[in-house]
Amino acid sequence: MDQSDQDLDQLNALLQALPIDNMPMTVSELDGYIVGILACPEMIPPSQWLPQVWGKTGEAEFPDEKAGEETISAVMAHYDSVVASMTGSRWVDPIYEVDPNSDEVMWEPWVDGFTRAMQLRPDAWSELLDQANEETRATMIFLMALQDICTGQSKFTEEEINEIDLGAPDLIPNCVATILHQSRPELSPQDSEMSTGLPFKADPRPGRNDPCAGGSGHGYKRCCGRN
Repeated sequence: MDQSDQDLDQLNALLQALPIDNMPMTVSELDGYIVGILACPEMIPPSQWLPQVWGKTGEAEFPDEKAGEETISAVMAHYDSVVASMTGSRWVDPIYEVDPNSDEVMWEPWVDGFTRAMQLRPDAWSELLDQANEETRATMIFLMALQDICTGQSKFTEEEINEIDLGAPDLIPNCVATILHQSRPELSPQDSEMSTGLPFKADPRPGRNDPCAGGSGHGYKRCCGRN
């Protein structure tokens, strides 16, 4: 189930209507958060992950009952959209924020959302890291390194961080696909039937001007890659 720009605009407006002092998630943070929820080796029910969407207190403080129903419905619709994207292909197209002044892609909110999801089940992620093959382990460590950059705790040099910053938006979808191959193999049962035992490598991300694989007739940039 693909979401239109209008759906995402509505989701953004509903999240922005929540009390700003409570620091509710942005659409980009929510997108990374949901991907992290779904990538977790353990199932996490909405009752446990939804409160963090509303903010640091876990209290939604919706303006009224109607707004509450609309906001929860929009969040769950995005959840369903991400599930549909993952099922069968394990591919996700992260929703990144863009700096309006420089047009720079900001992957940091998405990664922050993903790692916040990991914190809901730290033992499950730790066990996955211990059992993962070399490629998956390296991928998980890379995502943790991205979070360290976000929080200013990275030990990389400024030059190294600048290089990582440029490549991160295109690397993150591959990271997710690699993790999903090990953490949620049931998403693509055909892979398990034909498994060669070799580490999984996701297909290259489509070029921004390539035809969209969704069959819409539009270019990838104007369709699935619009975010």
